[in-house]
Amino acid sequence: MKKTLIATSIASAVSLSALTMPSIAAAEVSANVGVVSNYFFRGVTQTDDGAAVQGGLDYGHESGFYAGTWGSTVDFGSSLEDTDDDGQFDTFSDDGTSYEIDFYAGYGGSIGDLGYDVGYIYYAYPDADDADFGELYGSLTYSYFTAGLAYTVNSQVSDGSAFDVGDLYYYAGVDVPFGESGYSGSLYYGYYTFDADSSTNELDYGHWSAGLSKDAGDFGSFGFNLEMADIDETHGFGDSNSDDLKLWISWSKSF
Repeated sequence: MKKTLIATSIASAVSLSALTMPSIAAAEVSANVGVVSNYFFRGVTQTDDGAAVQGGLDYGHESGFYAGTWGSTVDFGSSLEDTDDDGQFDTFSDDGTSYEIDFYAGYGGSIGDLGYDVGYIYYAYPDADDADFGELYGSLTYSYFTAGLAYTVNSQVSDGSAFDVGDLYYYAGVDVPFGESGYSGSLYYGYYTFDADSSTNELDYGHWSAGLSKDAGDFGSFGFNLEMADIDETHGFGDSNSDDLKLWISWSKSF
């Protein structure tokens, strides 16, 4: 699922949260389906705190090249808008966006004990106006630890707004299996810096998540997750309780 760390991670929602990407499958082609009680992307709910149905299709080559697509239902609910261009959001709107579909391709491998993953991902919202954007990403993995970043290189979002070209997202996480029990624990922290930031309108924020997952074999994988973000609701992409601790659960299965 998209929300597990790049090449185990980059997209929440899954066991570590929000930026995530499906890992290279052992077989050439694989698929995944899942359900989450709340879909988070980098600390922000994409479903107005509601449930989402998700799934994807991946191709992986033994050379390390991979490509795929992943989708989810979304509901952005009511969002704040800056109607008088004074740098402050003052009215609510609902754009009716109902789904997201991502396309990505990259290359992963290892040098000794150090794993690496680089690629490009395009986030598309077909029934929204001017919301699509694309990123270059890269990550390094050593043992249970992963760290990486993503840089927005193209965007349909209005110039000078959050999620425009030039935004950077940094993250680090740890995912530790508990012996052969099928359980694993994760801890993840991410920080978003926006090119549109100014002295009067600071958009940057950090978020963290923690999770406990259980591999149930043929029954898929179950997750229990906690999420928190330090976001000012006047940014237009947060809400009145963005900084509250939130609990969400997940189920996923790969084929």
